[in-house]
Amino acid sequence: MDNPAVAVSLPPDWREQVDRAAKTELVATLHDVFSNTGVVVVAHYAGLSVADMTDFRGRMREAGGKVKVAKNRLAKLALEGTEIAHMADLLQGPTVIAYSEDPVTAPKIAVDYAKANEKLVILGGAMGSTALDPDGVKSLATMPSLDELRAKIVGMINTPATRVAQVLSAPGGQLARVLSAYAEADKAA
Repeated sequence: MDNPAVAVSLPPDWREQVDRAAKTELVATLHDVFSNTGVVVVAHYAGLSVADMTDFRGRMREAGGKVKVAKNRLAKLALEGTEIAHMADLLQGPTVIAYSEDPVTAPKIAVDYAKANEKLVILGGAMGSTALDPDGVKSLATMPSLDELRAKIVGMINTPATRVAQVLSAPGGQLARVLSAYAEADKAA
C-alpha cells in the first residue's frame, strides 16, 4: 500500500512563480477597472484599523462601489495605456483605490467616510479622462446619484400628467354637480 503523504517535489523558486502570477493577475484586473470604470478615487488610509477598512469596504459595496488596496508599483503598471494614466502621481504612500460605475457613488461614500474618520484622506481621482483633485471629488460627492436623478425625472414627468388629469376631470365633475343641482331643483318644484 502506498503512503498517502507522498512528498511532492516543487521547483526551488515556486513561491516566486506563484507571486509573479498573482501580481500579473492583479495588474490585469486593475487595468480592466481603470479602463472601464466611471470614477476612481484615491485616498491615503494610514492609521485605519482592519475594522475601519472592513467598514469602509462594506459601505462601498452596499452602495455599488468597490475598494482595492494594491501596491502602488502594481497600480501604476495597471494605469499604463488607460485614459486615466495621469492619476499615477497620486499613488504614493499607503493608498486605497475606490471605484464605481456611477460617477457619484465612490466619491460620495469616500468623502462621507473621510468626514467621519480623519485617517482616510482623499487625494484625488479621475472621472473618465478628467483628473480630479480632492475638491473635485468632494464636488462629485454632493451631486445626486444616477438613481436619484432618474427618480426626479420620473417625478417631473408624472407631476404634469397628474395635474392635467385633475384639470380635465374638474370641469366634468363641476358639470355633474350643476346638473345634479338642477335635477334636485326640478324635483322640489
